[in-house]
Amino acid sequence: MNGEHWYLYLTEPYTSLTPPATPTADSDDEVTQTKFIQLPDRSDLGMGPQDEASDETLEVLMTDLDEESAKQFYLDHATSVAEKRYSNFEKDDHVDVFSNGSDLEVDDVSSSQGSGILPAELTTEGHALGTVVSESCGLSDVYPKGKFPDSRIDAYLFTPCGFSANGVIPSPDGGKGTHYFTVHVTPEPHCSYASFETNVPHSRNGQTSAGIIQQVVNIFKPGRFTVTVFEAKPGVDGEWDADKEARYIERQAARRVSKGENVEGYKRVDRIVHDLHGYDLVFRYYERLDWKGGAPRLGEEVIA
Repeated sequence: MNGEHWYLYLTEPYTSLTPPATPTADSDDEVTQTKFIQLPDRSDLGMGPQDEASDETLEVLMTDLDEESAKQFYLDHATSVAEKRYSNFEKDDHVDVFSNGSDLEVDDVSSSQGSGILPAELTTEGHALGTVVSESCGLSDVYPKGKFPDSRIDAYLFTPCGFSANGVIPSPDGGKGTHYFTVHVTPEPHCSYASFETNVPHSRNGQTSAGIIQQVVNIFKPGRFTVTVFEAKPGVDGEWDADKEARYIERQAARRVSKGENVEGYKRVDRIVHDLHGYDLVFRYYERLDWKGGAPRLGEEVIA
């Protein structure tokens, strides 16, 4: 095991959940009944072939973040960035900065212009600085407003550091369904970590999985990271024999493995492909070409 491992837990449809047995049959306590879960399949949910083809989830888990990149997610650094931007903003631009739910009023912005004093929202943790970080680090460009005008990002910067963002991305083709992405960052050296997860289908936004991964990795420049891609298998008509199904699985696995395989500046160390019921899962682990390694973390073995 390479130290970067990932656990996968599966449950089958129609699984019975049996609680512990009742201690005694004579007990006056009400007996807990066995519950049964019936999970709907995609046809029950009204999902057509296009929906099945776009049912996917991409996750990028990054550790050992580049120190300079990690500074973006500290409050002091974000305040400095906000101060530089604030001095150049016009009145309307100030309003945009606080569109993520800040309580700062336009009059407050106007009254502080020229005073050299930043509004409190740009010196303390909250959504205003979260928006500044989201825009300055490039996260807002992963799904840009120009292509997704109805998208919304709710970002938050913590004290003294740490960042979280949740994005809602409506379908760009006007179809039903809304997708998401979520980001969490702990930039301190002893727990250097960032995660990015999205279910925005690349087939509908003109982007590739490889392009999204490259954008995200460029923001954080991790020493190492893992990628997991869940993707629904397309519906199949007619009966398949074992040989036909085996060839299909091989072709599909090869196609999905190739997507996002190469990441500039990194080498792939590990790859695992799972053929699941209705879905394919591809797991990959990468290390930066110039990464020298770091101290072992919890769960990693020290090799003398």
